[in-house]
Amino acid sequence: MLIQVISHREPEPLALDAFERLGSFVLRMEEAPDAVELSVAIVDESEMAHLNEQYRGVSESTDVLSFGCDEPCPADSGEPIALGDVVIAPDVALRQASDLGTTVEMELNLLLVHGVLHLLGYDHDADEEAAVMQARERALLEAWVDAGE
Repeated sequence: MLIQVISHREPEPLALDAFERLGSFVLRMEEAPDAVELSVAIVDESEMAHLNEQYRGVSESTDVLSFGCDEPCPADSGEPIALGDVVIAPDVALRQASDLGTTVEMELNLLLVHGVLHLLGYDHDADEEAAVMQARERALLEAWVDAGE
């Protein structure tokens, strides 16, 4: 598995390797192929607002966006499978953590798990889909904590 985490913020106060470890953990737990590639981008709120407007038509910032690859390589091609990109706005996560009475780390972990699950086919458009996705997020985050990562 190749997980590339890049920051578009300068300076970047977060430990980017934490995103790499959690992303890898989620992909293993979801039994993704070993040859999968995932990109995680850490952006400021203005860049997130721009992306949200450009790709979703929503003129405000959001916490996480996922962009699946249009045509990933077939699993049997011998080429890496490009899963897609997860984009996270930590400043939004900070506000949400405060509003929800949780930690920023917990909120960032949830956002990364949420984004990766979207790339793996989970969705939350319908209530039933949302319940399945939220249950999987909880299970993965509990397993992450239990693993002591």
